[in-house]
Amino acid sequence: MFDENYQFTCVDRFLKYVKYDTQSNEESETFPSDPKQLELSKDLVEELKEIGLEDAHMDEWGYVMATLPSNTDKDVPVIGFIAHVDTSPAVSGKDVKPKIHKNYQGGDIVLENGKVIEADSNPELKDMIGFDIITTDGTTLLGADDKAGIAEIMDAMNYLVTHPEIKHGTIKICFTPDEEVGRGTEHFDVKKFGAKYAYTIDGGTRGEVETETFSADAVNIDFIGKNVHPGYAKGKMINSIKMAAHFLELLPKDRLSPETTEGREGYVHPVSINGNEEKTTVKFIIRDFIDEKLKEYEDLLKELADKTVEAFPGSSMEFKVIEQYRNMKNILDQHPQVEEFALEALRRLGIKPIQSAIRGGTDGSRLSYMGLPTPNLFAGGHNFHAITEYVAVQDMEAATKMIVTLIQVWEEKS
Repeated sequence: MFDENYQFTCVDRFLKYVKYDTQSNEESETFPSDPKQLELSKDLVEELKEIGLEDAHMDEWGYVMATLPSNTDKDVPVIGFIAHVDTSPAVSGKDVKPKIHKNYQGGDIVLENGKVIEADSNPELKDMIGFDIITTDGTTLLGADDKAGIAEIMDAMNYLVTHPEIKHGTIKICFTPDEEVGRGTEHFDVKKFGAKYAYTIDGGTRGEVETETFSADAVNIDFIGKNVHPGYAKGKMINSIKMAAHFLELLPKDRLSPETTEGREGYVHPVSINGNEEKTTVKFIIRDFIDEKLKEYEDLLKELADKTVEAFPGSSMEFKVIEQYRNMKNILDQHPQVEEFALEALRRLGIKPIQSAIRGGTDGSRLSYMGLPTPNLFAGGHNFHAITEYVAVQDMEAATKMIVTLIQVWEEKS
């Protein structure tokens, strides 16, 4: 049972965090990709110290780490909780103006600038009747991905510190930069973090326990033509931009793309094209739940790229595959208690578990293969990376309770 007199702090913290512009930059080669992320990280260190996590600090790469010491005589595995400070580069996160829609009674939610969160396109809203829903004014994203997770972890730590009668093992906290550009674990020191198992608090719908992700590669294809002054190009020029266009037209129209797939179906997805007459680069991301299928998709792209070169005599191409991450289920299946204890925590709270496969990846994907098994748990947000992003106050409080209860489960089962 939770203290009925406790005033949850997660919402107030969240409303403060979203005021920080922490967008990461996918074009940057620095780490963090944009130093403005560090402004929030620095203040999170001070908040952790105020709560009572005295060793809170930010390292040279911008990772914020802290420890809640054990208060039990049991030998409990060290558990970590992780969230990321950065927001998506896709939509502005500057000058966020959050608004709380009190006592939602169903139907569309109209934002201040006229944008609409449509009930028909957001079926989760039917389970939020009577809830207080936080949105923006419709000009920016909200930042629930993943500032809601940060706020919930903070509140859970505050609850445990102010309720020392709750027994727990050692708890590790980490707030990371650059998750949204796929670099959140690039300088993550698993040994220094010191946890045996961890959870990212970065999921969506109330009750989600995600232990399976896509496996992922990137493919870069350079089409190399021949540039000649256009006034004298007849019979000589090979335009690499037209090569890239020809190649893209060869892609399957009715399958293997995000627009035509769902569930456990994988895809190949062109994400950028850049170049000139001499050289044009097309970048893809490749996704599937089965590792072997990535090779099939990459072979298909290679075949189509070769056909393109054949169609433009005298041209050439360069094909590069970059491994990104692998399905964390391969690792988590070896540590079933990590998922089982999360499910037990939800059942104790009367929350129906939703076990789903992520059509994407999390930092937990990489961390699991780095020796830190890390499933993903709900933070309550919806419509990530969009101006229609929203999160319910009640779901944030439920996520906070889940973290506290999960910590208790680990102590009791040890």
